[in-house]
Amino acid sequence: MDASSTVARKGEHDIAVKACTAWFLPLATRIPLKFGPETLTTVTCLRVRLDVEDRKGRRASGWGETPLSVQWVWPCALPYEERHRSLKEFSLRLASAWTRYGRRGHPIEVSHGFIHRVLPALLREHNRLRRPGEPMPWLAALVCCSAFDLALHDAFGVLLGLPVYETYTSRYLNRDLSHYLEPERGSGVSFSGKYPCDYLVHPAPQRIPAWHLVAGKDPIVAAELKGNEPDDGYPVLLADWIRRDGLACLKVKLRGDDPEWDYRRLVAVGAIAGEHGVPWLSADFNCTVTDPAYVNGMLDRLLAEHPGTYGRILYVEQPFPYDLERNRIDVHSVSARKPLFMDESAHDWRFLSACWAKAHGMTLMVQDLSNPMLAQIPHVLLAAHAGTIMGVETNGMQFYPDASLPEAEVHPGVYRRRDGMVDLSSLSGPGFGYAIEKIRRELPEPAFPGGSRQAGRGSA
Repeated sequence: MDASSTVARKGEHDIAVKACTAWFLPLATRIPLKFGPETLTTVTCLRVRLDVEDRKGRRASGWGETPLSVQWVWPCALPYEERHRSLKEFSLRLASAWTRYGRRGHPIEVSHGFIHRVLPALLREHNRLRRPGEPMPWLAALVCCSAFDLALHDAFGVLLGLPVYETYTSRYLNRDLSHYLEPERGSGVSFSGKYPCDYLVHPAPQRIPAWHLVAGKDPIVAAELKGNEPDDGYPVLLADWIRRDGLACLKVKLRGDDPEWDYRRLVAVGAIAGEHGVPWLSADFNCTVTDPAYVNGMLDRLLAEHPGTYGRILYVEQPFPYDLERNRIDVHSVSARKPLFMDESAHDWRFLSACWAKAHGMTLMVQDLSNPMLAQIPHVLLAAHAGTIMGVETNGMQFYPDASLPEAEVHPGVYRRRDGMVDLSSLSGPGFGYAIEKIRRELPEPAFPGGSRQAGRGSA
């Protein structure tokens, strides 16, 4: 087969967006979630449906969803509601832009073009039209855009009748990874002839370990109870969560600006972990640390005074400022003690590339945005297929468990941790395996009614 016929065969599966519909789904947390210097009590999820068409005129619909986690994507002194409103307004700009975009290709190719050619200009225009103040950051734009990206990938899989992760091969992609990624100089890595499937786990496990979040305001022992905790049938104290869900992994949110509080918190959680046989901990500093000595001193003190707790710490997350490119600090001394993971500082999608990281021998982890409802499904699938240091962080069931009850009827193992694991075995259909037609969720009127048919139900 000559080159021209090969290109034609590759391109026959290309899709373009034909219509977009978007909803805002507000949720309230059952308990506050302390998040760095801020506390989360409500969140709005952006849900998106994209209708796509291939070159033969065949159509399919796909769904994507993400929490608009204001405190994570835009930490600053502006009032919460101002930032929240800005993210929602930008999401509607995105819905309009995706409807007009028109580029055809594999979802990776289409989204790559959108992120590089459309998203920066949209963000500049959005910030220009806002009243003077701190501009909405690039990370916020990427998170808003992620719901549309997920819907595009889901639609492609549905159109082909394939799970999303089976579409990342040379059969469906028109270009290899060398078009998107450049290896570290002198690494000996080459992305020529490589595709995402070359860096995925085959077969992906159907059960993966689940990390439980110990947030900054969570009572962990009875003496910390204030009497206003919810009485809704779900645990409150850490030991009760461990017993109920068989937890083996605890992620501890720390302040990063109060070394004594952080140290006492790690010691207290470590003691409960030891008492209940929990083997793994992680420590998350949420961008508040500016000096590696803060973390080093804490880890060294733990090693000397509580070596069992030190040994349980599998990795340390985000012990450096929010924008790493503008705040470059040397953290080699920390990584000499424990593995380090970057989260909020990844403002460029290439920093988040699982393919690049795995090609260079780096370890991965899939963290959480407290994903509920549909947002949970691509989240756990990514962790299963990417291959992480240890499972996936998943805490939506801690902070708004009832929000996902319609989805949990169809995928119970995805929304309830048992024996410290989440079970993905029900996610067997095309796309992300949502089985959206089975999920009995009533949706409000769309915020962007751009062409969805029968949009009232999740099965529309």
